[in-house]
Amino acid sequence: MRYAQGGGLTAAQRAKRERVRLRAAELFSCGYTDEQVARDLRVSRMSANRWRRAWAQGGGAALVSKGPASLPRLDEAQFARLEAALLRGPAAHGWDDQCWTLSRIRRVIGRMFHLSYSLPGVWKLLKRHGWSCQVPSRRASERDEEAIAVWKTEVWPLVGPPRRTWGRGSASKTSAAGR
Repeated sequence: MRYAQGGGLTAAQRAKRERVRLRAAELFSCGYTDEQVARDLRVSRMSANRWRRAWAQGGGAALVSKGPASLPRLDEAQFARLEAALLRGPAAHGWDDQCWTLSRIRRVIGRMFHLSYSLPGVWKLLKRHGWSCQVPSRRASERDEEAIAVWKTEVWPLVGPPRRTWGRGSASKTSAAGR
């Protein structure tokens, strides 16, 4: 995802950037150099140079926003349906374990909405809506919590304190420290 937290610019952010580019076009028409435009608008000189080239070829219309990079393929209502399906768990969709993977979610999206997503596309869709990657804890199925509690309360205190790991020492292999 190019931009953290959401995968792109909001409409307000796109409009703000467009205003900056159109202001650059006004400055170019007044004879400002790329460096002056970059300094006045607080942008990089490379951006100002790119805008000047676009402005020279197509005028102010070349600097108008082209809209969002990509529109979400699932609208909010469809994602709400998908989220409800995911919350029912993988077992409700035919998988034995309780682990969602991107490929499984992609398959559920295909079944429900007849849309094909790439694995990175599924990840971006989930992240955009606040889902995160979670790794299940690895624990042995034979783990006995009661035996662990007994060991902690009865055996561990008998082990004693850890030995002292610091103190006066000697670099000599033949003499003991502190003589």
